[in-house]
Order: sequence, then C-alpha cells, then structure tokens
Amino acid sequence: MMQIERLPFEQDIETKVVLKKLARAHQALAELKGIAATIPNESIIINTLALQEAKDSSAIENIITTHDDLYCSDIHARYFVNVAAKEVHNYATALRNGFEQVKRTDLLTSNDILAIQGFIEENNAGFRKQAGTTLKNAVTGEVIYTPPQHPDDIIAFMNNLECFINDDELCDWDSLTKMAVIHHQFESIHPFYDGNGRTGRIINILYLVKQGLLKIPILYLSRYINQHKTQYYQLLQSTRDTRDWSQWLLFMLDGVEQTANETVVLIEQIKAMMQAFKYKMRIELPKIYSQGLLNNLFRHPYTKIDFVMQELAVSRITATRYLDELAQIELLEKRKIGRENFYINTALFDLLGNMYRK
Repeated sequence: MMQIERLPFEQDIETKVVLKKLARAHQALAELKGIAATIPNESIIINTLALQEAKDSSAIENIITTHDDLYCSDIHARYFVNVAAKEVHNYATALRNGFEQVKRTDLLTSNDILAIQGFIEENNAGFRKQAGTTLKNAVTGEVIYTPPQHPDDIIAFMNNLECFINDDELCDWDSLTKMAVIHHQFESIHPFYDGNGRTGRIINILYLVKQGLLKIPILYLSRYINQHKTQYYQLLQSTRDTRDWSQWLLFMLDGVEQTANETVVLIEQIKAMMQAFKYKMRIELPKIYSQGLLNNLFRHPYTKIDFVMQELAVSRITATRYLDELAQIELLEKRKIGRENFYINTALFDLLGNMYRK
C-alpha cells in the first residue's frame, strides 16, 4: 500500500508554470469577489448557486436529478420529489451550514468536516473504523488505490490535515496551491465510508472563504470536475504514484480560473435580469413592489405562497395576490404541480439551465 505523506512535505511544488497559473487564477477570483459584492442580497447568489453546485457535485457520484425536481422540493418542509433531489438539497444545506460555521470561527476543523459529511449522508458513522475500503476501476473492478485502513492512521492523517488547513505558518505555499493539495490529501485519506467526494468538494470552497479569497461561497468547481471527470480521477492517482504535483495543480488552478470567469458572467446576467424585473414591477405594479419581493423571485426560481409569506411576513391572501399579479404581467409563470401552485421565474430558470448545459 502506497503511503500518504504528512503535510506539508518538503518537495517544492510551485514551479514557474504553476506560479504563472496562480497569478491568472487569483485575478479571476478577485474579479468574482468584486462582482459578488455588488449583489444587494448575498443570500440570492448563495442559495441559487449552492443548489447548482449541489446538483453538479452529486452528478459526479451518479446522483442525477433535474432542475424541476430540485425547485419543486422544499428542504425546510423536508418535502422532496425523489431521493436524488433530497440528496442534492442535503448537500446544499451542508455547504451553507459549513459556510456559516467558517464565518463564525474562521476555522475549518475535523469536527466541521464530520458535521458536513454527516448532513450529506444523514448519519453519524464518523471516520472509518473497519478495514476493507478500496478504490476500484469502475469498468474493470481492479483495485487502483488502498487508502489508510487503521482507524488510528485515519485520525492521525485527519489531525495533520486539520493543522495544515488552519495554520498558515506551516508553509509558505499560495492559498490556491494549498486548496489543491488539501483536496488531494483528503481524497487520499478517504476518511468516510461514503460521501468523501462531495465532502471534499465542499472543503474546497470553504477553504477559499476561510482564506479571504472570497467573501461568500460562490466558486463551485464541481461542474468543471464533472466535465473532466476522467482526467480528474487519473490525475488523483498519477499524483499519488509519481509525487509529481504539477499536472494536478495546473488542472485545479485551471478549474478555479475557468469557473470564476463563468460565474462572473452568470452573476452579471442575474444582476441585469433583476434590474429588468425591478423596472417592470415599479412601472406596472408600484403598489406591491419591494426589494424583498424582488429578492424572493431570485432566491427561488420556483417560488410559492409559503415562501413569500415567510420571507415578507405577509398573510396568505397578500402573498397570493402578489404572486398572481406578477404572473399577470408575465414576470412569473403560474403552474400547478401536484397539489401546489408554483410561480416560476422562467427567465432565471432558463438562464441557469442554459449556463449549466454548456
């Protein structure tokens, strides 16, 4: 069984090519951080994009659902159209909970990671306690990697990873280099029976927030990883085999740069759409216009009466009137799904759908 090295290791992994790529990735991240700060209510972007990330991250594990199923489900009411939608919503909630915890403490601990995985998997199994876990080729069934087996080793490696995540004095690598190494190390430790991939991808974004590279968790690498899934798994293993980190780092940094640029475009489009909605509401429905109502329409691509009641603190009659009037001027499309009426922001739905089909 190949051995995992404790962090930080002595090897100089930030080559000239990596340093050039780091500069471009940081530039893209800084632009994303700046554009995100111009959104009037950060929860709009967090909610909308967290669900997209959850959908893409789950798809890597072959948990497939549709936007319709996601938006018709309700995490607060614990109502889900199907099991896949439930798993995706659990992931999005684990991500948001993790963000709130990191924001409070400015730390990302093993206990935080345990909580994230526990919410994703809906269990308290904790770190692996029994031997036998191996990673296999999905086609041939051949064992390609055996992670640490003994519970004491798993805990020791996770303690080492926790120190590396939270102590910036341990080494002088760039934060984006560290993020890529942290992700690789976590996936190599493979500390859980299930949910390692999804938990590891949440750690990526929370680490960027912890390091101040982003204020809110909106850089989601899962779509990029899903698009390059074969290369992702090949590089995970080849880096273990050769200890050559350059290709892994370049792959992850390319993901940061590409994803940041795409997210900037998406946020700009959402902002423009919100302005168009705001203008139309103020002209045609001035009596019901409020920033809170506008925010609701973009926080929930499929909104409903209960959401408006809760978020605007209005009666059911008032919430119903607001949504029906918005449907009458064609900002929303009213659709009965099952027993419930949904009011669909079709412009936002189409924008997100087109973005994530590219």
